Amino acid sequence: MATHVDVLVVGAGLSGIGAACRLQVRTPGKTYAILEARDSIGGTWDLFRYPGVRSDSDMFTLGYPFRPWRDPKAIADGPSILTYIRSTATAYDVEKHIRLGHRVVRAAWSSADARWTVEAEHDGSVVRYTCSFLYLCSGYYSYESGHVVDFPGRNEFAGTIVHPQQWPDSLDYAGKRVVVIGSGATAVTLVPAMAETAASVTMLQRSPTYVVARPGADALADRLRAVLPEHLAHRLVRGKNVVMGTVFFQLMRRLPERAAAVLREGVAKQLPPSIPVDPHFVPEYKPWDQRLCLVPDADLFRALRGGKADVVTDRIARFTPTGIRLESGRDLPADVVVTATGLRMVAFGQIALTVDGRAIDPGAQLVYKGMMFGGIPNLAWCVGYTNNSWTLRADLASQYVCRLLAHLDRHGYTTCTPDPTRAPAGPLRPVVDLMSGYIKRATPNLPKQAARRPWLMRQNYLLDLADMRFNRLDDGVMAFRKADEHIPVPA
Repeated sequence: MATHVDVLVVGAGLSGIGAACRLQVRTPGKTYAILEARDSIGGTWDLFRYPGVRSDSDMFTLGYPFRPWRDPKAIADGPSILTYIRSTATAYDVEKHIRLGHRVVRAAWSSADARWTVEAEHDGSVVRYTCSFLYLCSGYYSYESGHVVDFPGRNEFAGTIVHPQQWPDSLDYAGKRVVVIGSGATAVTLVPAMAETAASVTMLQRSPTYVVARPGADALADRLRAVLPEHLAHRLVRGKNVVMGTVFFQLMRRLPERAAAVLREGVAKQLPPSIPVDPHFVPEYKPWDQRLCLVPDADLFRALRGGKADVVTDRIARFTPTGIRLESGRDLPADVVVTATGLRMVAFGQIALTVDGRAIDPGAQLVYKGMMFGGIPNLAWCVGYTNNSWTLRADLASQYVCRLLAHLDRHGYTTCTPDPTRAPAGPLRPVVDLMSGYIKRATPNLPKQAARRPWLMRQNYLLDLADMRFNRLDDGVMAFRKADEHIPVPA
């Protein structure tokens, strides 16, 4: 027997809890359930436990627009974000709809029945749900493991090797020599956090990343919250941060050489004389070809100036029993090596999808409005921005799903499908359009986007806000069907 709900949400992290809150408020007559593979809610913020784990977006935009962020820190640590997610689930009475330990493995759409049949593994058995609309809020990276590099000689190393995604609670690095391999957001977070108790921490990078320091608190937010009602202050600060983030991104993309120079100058002012900005903080790519690394309160630079941390730009030749040998011939002694080598990206939570018996290849799908797909009925995939806060776009997607569900009910429709025959001709590119290594590795398996909307994944919240909130749902591309008109749209 299968349990039926109107909407089935996959994932009980930041996106899934936000989606549930929107569904309850905007579509109160709909039944829904949330299937979560893990044994607790929180998603990313429950999974990652490495030292210093934090957001690289301000919490006025990463948080929900309908639930103000009250903590004085705008750049928040992981445990604080997890508490915020869980308290939101409690406040909106979402928890009773969550089914923990339910890993969704496959979902099959039937046009004849106008519903999805979803299979999930739970306690060694397969349980089935059916739903009219399937909403995937599990993000786009694997929760099972990060990207692991098989470095030569890895098995010879006598110390401890850990990946940030599988951080052991028992790891004691106090007084030890630590090497962090990587230059992304995880590495620049780990280095200052571990430097507080380790004997030394070295960030070993093959190539540098653009890094920018920013205050951990928002001074304007503190002033506004002291004199204005909570929700109004939250909206004003959120709006300010959205506009500033959008403007800075657009300037950096339009004036990349000037932006690169400003970023380098900002870093150079904070480095000790022993660490030159070139080559350690001069990337070969343009700003925002990869995501900028945020350093709240300049903690990375404080650790470098204090002498407890260092940065080395070189390539690994091999591991040795006592550390890492570089291609330059230098040896880095280490007791603990942290391989912050990136995430492993996946599409649709690795769920095997079929539509009327036809297997869906995620890498062959064309995205519609950044969330639905040509030829796949009644399904949305919630992903965030790469150049701004994840939740800005995730919440727009959830609001759009609510609009879509209301439109179906209002007109007696049971099916909505983006028509792939309306897609423009021309070259396609990945839906996540950055040059980061972990994205390049996953490109063949990620959905694609075209050059024109609505098949374009825009990285602009202000334009998406107008589109997703106010533009017509019946736009000539979305095909709506009633119960007696279930003719599958061509793939």
